[in-house]
Amino acid sequence: MAVLELRHLRYLLAVADHGNFTRAAEELHISQPTLSQQIKQLERTLGTRLLDRTGRTVRLTDAGAVYTDHARRALRDLAAAERAIHDVKDLSRGQLRLAVTPTFTAYLVGPLAAELHTRHPGIALTVRQASQDRIEAGLLTDEFDLGIAFQGRHLPGVTATALFTEALTLVTGTRCPAADQAGPLPVRGLADRQLALLSGDFATRGHIDGYFAQHRVSPRIAVEANSVQALTEIVQRTPLATVLPDAVTHEHPRLARVVLDPPLPTRTVTLLRRADAYQSAATRAFTDLTHDFVRTRGYAQPS
Repeated sequence: MAVLELRHLRYLLAVADHGNFTRAAEELHISQPTLSQQIKQLERTLGTRLLDRTGRTVRLTDAGAVYTDHARRALRDLAAAERAIHDVKDLSRGQLRLAVTPTFTAYLVGPLAAELHTRHPGIALTVRQASQDRIEAGLLTDEFDLGIAFQGRHLPGVTATALFTEALTLVTGTRCPAADQAGPLPVRGLADRQLALLSGDFATRGHIDGYFAQHRVSPRIAVEANSVQALTEIVQRTPLATVLPDAVTHEHPRLARVVLDPPLPTRTVTLLRRADAYQSAATRAFTDLTHDFVRTRGYAQPS
């Protein structure tokens, strides 16, 4: 009787994900005949067909769907076990996989990464930028250890801890006449303004559009960008204004805040993790560091 090995699970999952032996073999860096042989060996070991090869694409049988679900969890748990073994309690080494929604790369990720490196230079940090849905899915599949996103309805199994309240504000270049606004700018004053805004694939843009719709204001959108850095560069060099997290202006001396009346609604920033995930020493250290950083910077505490 053939012996079941971990490679059999990885091979099966690759074919299931691609629906094709050729692409799966390319990803695994093995030949297609070898891959096919290994899958047949796994099916003989289990005594059942796992793949339906009769159509244009390879699909899982009912038994295959059940088996791959367990296989994914088994590989995830084994990966967590390996990290637990290599977790060094004195933090002389370790690994942290962090995912953040895009706007945090403009003002939060840099300082947090610098503080982590200062305190624990042996910890290797991996940062990924992703949508909140993608972050939560990645936490559940053990792709990420922690996420930074916003409070809201979360996927079952994801735990959210409030960090601070993020305020959005109108932002201009310091040389723009609007920067000298004596008092709050009524939101209707934006009706004739040209703005540069984040593109629609950002959750922040939906937040901004909702605010404008609520107050029946339709500014002229002159520029859309999928990068906070691009917006800050554009606004510093043109008369255009944008809407960004208030904290971004603290990192850019050539940007000025313009208070709107009424102000844009605030959002609660949260630290996300999988509820039943193993928390390594690196994960716990980063969690403590983040809370310390928020208090030190004086960010508004969630109500």
